[in-house]
Amino acid sequence: MGASAAPSSPSRLLLVDDNKLGLSARKVVLEELGYEVHTVLDAEDALALAACHSFDLVITDYKMPRMCGTEFIRRLREFRPAVPVVMISGFVDALGLDERNTGADAVISKSSNEVQHLIRTVRSLLKRASSKKPAGSEGGPPRSGRRGAQA
Repeated sequence: MGASAAPSSPSRLLLVDDNKLGLSARKVVLEELGYEVHTVLDAEDALALAACHSFDLVITDYKMPRMCGTEFIRRLREFRPAVPVVMISGFVDALGLDERNTGADAVISKSSNEVQHLIRTVRSLLKRASSKKPAGSEGGPPRSGRRGAQA
């Protein structure tokens, strides 16, 4: 695929994973594609950040300490219902994870093809979201009481 015209400002992505190596590897790939990527090692911190800042797309791991990816998505949807979410997991087949039972817009299995699937999925979900969303539709402050976190 050739490079497409870059938007005036890059899409803002939130990447949540307790695995530092996986987090940094995905961040590098996505930044090379021109996205602005914010990383968080903990789902609670990700919720606090998403309460104060809007993101065009969120990518989360499934298995994390203190809060799994499905709980993170459920809580995120309480104040950011329209944000597209991608879940990545090494347990997709073993646990039967899919879009219906996770709340994610897409579920990707950790595998040798993960990077290609992630790139394709991110592009597809951002394109779909931008075609649905009128300018300024994310509007209004989040319902969460937490404020003041910095990106």
